[in-house]
Amino acid sequence: MNLRRRSNDEPEVNLTSLIDVVLLLLVFFMVSTSFVREAEISLRLPEANAELRPQSDGEVLEITISQTGSYAVNGRPLVNNERSTLRAAIERLAGADLDLAVFIRADAEAQHQAVVTALDVAGQIGFVEINIATVSSPDG
Repeated sequence: MNLRRRSNDEPEVNLTSLIDVVLLLLVFFMVSTSFVREAEISLRLPEANAELRPQSDGEVLEITISQTGSYAVNGRPLVNNERSTLRAAIERLAGADLDLAVFIRADAEAQHQAVVTALDVAGQIGFVEINIATVSSPDG
C-alpha cells in the first residue's frame, strides 16, 4: 500500500494560446466586415403640419404611382414600368432644371419597391427637393 501523499499542485491553464485565437478572430472579423453603405438615398423627410401647403407658384414635377406599380409623370402615363423609361421621362420634362420640386404620389396599395425606384431615379438625376405627397386622415 502506498501511503505517500501526493503533492496538491493546482493545474495551470495557459491562456496564451486562447488569447492568440481570440485576437486572430477579432482581426478576421474586422477585415471581413464592410462598413460602407453601397447605395444610399439621402432624403430630407417632410414634417406633417396642417398649416403648411405646397407652393403652387413654381413649376413642379409630379410622379404618380398606381396600385399596380404603373408610373405617370405630370399626368402622362409611361409605356412601361422600366427604370430607364421613368428616367428618360423625368429628364425630358425637367431638362436641366434640377431645382424643381419633385412630388411622388403613390397609391396606398402600391408596392414599396415602385416608390423606392422613383425616389432612387429622382435622386440619381440630381433633384434635391423630393417630397412624398400624403393626405390628412379624417380622424386627425
